[in-house]
Amino acid sequence: MTRGLAWVYLALAYGFLLLPVGALVLFSFQDGRLPVPPFEGFSLRWYADVLGDRDLMAALGNSALVAVGSSALACALGFLAAYGLARHVLPGAAVARAVLVMPMAVSTLIVGLGLLIVLNRLGVGLSLATAGIGHVVVNLPLCFAILYAAMGDQQRSAERAARDLGATEAKVILLVTLPMLAPALAAAFFLSMTLSWDEFIMSFLLTRFDVTLPVEIWSLLRSGLSPRLNAVGSLVFLVSVAVVAVAELVLRARRRA
Repeated sequence: MTRGLAWVYLALAYGFLLLPVGALVLFSFQDGRLPVPPFEGFSLRWYADVLGDRDLMAALGNSALVAVGSSALACALGFLAAYGLARHVLPGAAVARAVLVMPMAVSTLIVGLGLLIVLNRLGVGLSLATAGIGHVVVNLPLCFAILYAAMGDQQRSAERAARDLGATEAKVILLVTLPMLAPALAAAFFLSMTLSWDEFIMSFLLTRFDVTLPVEIWSLLRSGLSPRLNAVGSLVFLVSVAVVAVAELVLRARRRA
């Protein structure tokens, strides 16, 4: 009885989570002009329309560029911060850790408005680069938290052994620390990339002409619902699933090795 109820609960939970996505994907193949029941027949016209739209494809490329670049930079900065605070006794280390993770507790809207004000005062024009800066600010605390938590006693002992054997600090980091942290680095990078890919507020506030895909989707929503939007959303969902799948494959291969 208890096992049956557990399966029912699991089915309801997954249905609640996946039903909106399923409806989105289903009506992206709608032959009619409105993504609402009844289903009027299977068609790929909206996918062809989306893939042939230069503005949407440019926004897609911009999102990929910002997601990859900001995630790589956030991981690099997060690793340096985590390594410094985990391996060295520094004055005010607890305060530094609190400041690093503080943006996770602050609304993205507040952080974005603050960055917009600072950039305007500095005379920096809005672009994909400024959007990337915003994404780094959002993702850096996450990367730091993941990498700091992964730097345990096992890594510390291996690093100490490498130093005792004559390795320089650079070699210790490159040949011991980074390989042992590879799963955590991959998790931080792919999670940051997924969050950056879907980030709207930062991209909306910190871009002007070269917009990312969420901003382009928002502009299309202003003209009403369309199976075209469902096709765009399905493609975004596919990319997110692909990123998560690649991350899982990388981590599984690392564990087997």
